[in-house]
Amino acid sequence: MSMRAARRAVSLGFALTVSILELAAIRLRGPLPLERRARWIQATARRVLSSLHIETRIIGRLPVGGLIVSNHLSYLDIAIYAAIVPCSMVAKAELSHWPVFGMMARASGALFVDRSSRTSAVSVTNQVAERLRGPVPVLFFPEGTTSDGAPVLRFHPRLFTPAVEAHVPVTAASLRYVFEDGTPERKLCWIGDESLLPHLWKTLGVASFVAEASFGEPRVYSDRRTAANTTHDEVEAMRSATAVMPY
Repeated sequence: MSMRAARRAVSLGFALTVSILELAAIRLRGPLPLERRARWIQATARRVLSSLHIETRIIGRLPVGGLIVSNHLSYLDIAIYAAIVPCSMVAKAELSHWPVFGMMARASGALFVDRSSRTSAVSVTNQVAERLRGPVPVLFFPEGTTSDGAPVLRFHPRLFTPAVEAHVPVTAASLRYVFEDGTPERKLCWIGDESLLPHLWKTLGVASFVAEASFGEPRVYSDRRTAANTTHDEVEAMRSATAVMPY
């Protein structure tokens, strides 16, 4: 396991270095509009997943706009969704201070919310409203924290407000980690008080796995609580359905 983790750490470092150099070259050519940032972070995320030997499997149609909401298992979720669909992310404020990853998240145009601050939540809600008028979808994790996915935690309704008020479609998305050798998904989930670096080292050492992302149908909602409750139930249903799907 330690040798596998070491090899992947080197591969990950190389992938991140290439992306940082690419970002510097892009910035020399002029401003970075949101769509261009989304394309850059998509290329970066694909390099990262390749370096970690993570494959993706997509079920359903990829959304092309609006709001995407998903369950949240680990910091890997951000890279997985970024690799699958160009989007603008809403992430917890702590991510912006992480070494390397924080810088890259800021460069991607991610919005950072301090969930303990009402002022931050209001500010990010307003920024989400503005982003929803742009060319790429906005993705966030309405559980507000990572979990082991069993069950999916309650969805907080606040960040659904901009989509409801603008009559923008909301797409429920479900994420699962599937190991061919039967390793439980929980092994990759980042829960409790575990520090980033020890968990990252453990992640680098696990067997290869498939990140399975399922997408529901886009729907327009008339109020944010209904949007939160309905998408929550959709995500739980998709996780249950894919958990028993034969491959």
